[in-house]
Amino acid sequence: MFSFGPRRLVTPDEALPGHDQRLFEVPDRHAVLGTPLEPPFPADLEVVFLGMGCFWGAERKFWQTPGVYSTAVGYQGGYTDNPTYDEVCTGRTGHTEAVQVVFDPEQIPFADILKVFWENHDPTQGFRQGNDVGTQYRSAIYTTNAVQDEIVEASKAMYQRALTSNGYRDITTEIDPVAQAGTFYFAEGYHQQYLHKVPNGYCGMGGTGVSCPVGVLGVAPEHD
Repeated sequence: MFSFGPRRLVTPDEALPGHDQRLFEVPDRHAVLGTPLEPPFPADLEVVFLGMGCFWGAERKFWQTPGVYSTAVGYQGGYTDNPTYDEVCTGRTGHTEAVQVVFDPEQIPFADILKVFWENHDPTQGFRQGNDVGTQYRSAIYTTNAVQDEIVEASKAMYQRALTSNGYRDITTEIDPVAQAGTFYFAEGYHQQYLHKVPNGYCGMGGTGVSCPVGVLGVAPEHD
């Protein structure tokens, strides 16, 4: 992909105006898992939205993770309604490329989802990920419940210590509840499970090589 985009987030006033509805079709079913891409999902499942740079490789990493029910790629964290890929790539929507991860917490604890997240990209790079430069490639976690919020913050602190001891800078990951981050807008159909459809396609995934010690976070934190 090797994209070079703006390195400053737009303000709401600067953002593109957007569209009243989605301008393209999204497949009903996951091309690999055969599960729905869009909600509603079974009530015993959880959802989190994760940005790790180019969403093609990030999505594949999660659909290959046992306990994940469904994945989809899209745009989140910005201001423009129903954006297109071309619009997001201008940097004028405020969105980052994100992956919707639907998982069964009985099969994979949320902390293990975060371990996959932290270890498979460099969360210290700001508005870039490797050769992909621009605000749409920023690292992000958008949570869907209060327990996720607590586990994310604990895992970030643990991984920061590990990164610092290995000479890395501060984590720049944007962390917000979905209520603050805004709607997850599904990307165009050809982006969904792209690396299944194009096995030799571009994948910009690359971690720091630093292990994330989140095993103790497998149990939800107790409340006072």
